[in-house]
Parts: sequence; structure tokens; C-alpha cells
Amino acid sequence: MTPKEIRELAPAELPTKIRELREQLLQLKLRKQTGQVEKTHELRSLRKDIARLETALTASKKKAAA
Repeated sequence: MTPKEIRELAPAELPTKIRELREQLLQLKLRKQTGQVEKTHELRSLRKDIARLETALTASKKKAAA
């Protein structure tokens, strides 16, 4: 997910998107434990996307509070 895509998301959509990515990460972790994951770099990219979204969510909350 690119920074441009994150900025285009509405603040109300951010928690939903974070939840979706966390579910994907959980599924990927479970598949990794059973040895079914070929692209292990996806774990890292999902974690980074979640962090980016959480940062955007925090920034939007601060902007709304100001």
C-alpha cells in the first residue's frame, strides 16, 4: 500500500483497513507455521502497512482534536 493510497483513505476507513490487514497477517503467520508460505517477505510488508495506517490514523485524530 503506497502512501498516496493511505492518504486517500477516509479517516473512518482506516480502522477497517487495519483490521483487515491484521487478519491477513494472522492467516499468513499461521500458514508460515505449517510451512505453506513461499513468500515470507509478505509478513514484513503487511506489518509495515499496518504501521503506516496506524500512523495515519493517529495523525488524523490529532488533526481532528486541534
